[in-house]
Amino acid sequence: MISTANDLPVLNGLILAGGKSLRMGTPKDTINWHGKEQRYHLADILAPFCHQVYISCRQDQALDPNYELLKDTFSDIGPLSGVLSAFKSKPNEAWLVVACDMPFLDADCFEFLIQSRNADRIATAYQSPDDNLPEPLITIWEPKSYPILNDHLASGNTSLRKVLMSNDIVVLKPLKPEILLNVNTPEDLLRAREIHKNR
Repeated sequence: MISTANDLPVLNGLILAGGKSLRMGTPKDTINWHGKEQRYHLADILAPFCHQVYISCRQDQALDPNYELLKDTFSDIGPLSGVLSAFKSKPNEAWLVVACDMPFLDADCFEFLIQSRNADRIATAYQSPDDNLPEPLITIWEPKSYPILNDHLASGNTSLRKVLMSNDIVVLKPLKPEILLNVNTPEDLLRAREIHKNR
């Protein structure tokens, strides 16, 4: 049966801010691109599109109490920790998962992703313009992906991208390629600041 708008699982937002930013050398989620720290900027953009928005963080992180936090209940498995922690808290709801290291994400890219959502697949994702593979860190993960993610973890696979590549998902070309630009290193940061200045 094809899902309709009326019976779609509730959609929450999840900002992944629990990484240690080892390659960057400074926390990526606290970089200020648009007038406030990126984790809060993304949460604010997502709010109109989601039932509730949470910031995924480590147990030891202190964040603004005006935002809903979702502490990681797993450790040392990368972004999968945030996604599984989210599903553990609300297993019957969907999660629009967003990394905090993409400074050019905007309301248009979230709206297009949500409009293209197919809850009969395990996920709806963008295609990375760099390698044409699905980008797991701006993806809607449906509730039916939860047992699949658990199975992958049990088999020793912590790669969200491998989960997407081995399952039937919706893959979208981004409206603007630069929206998926990742900023993981100081060199990436300099490049992104130059792009940001010239936009």
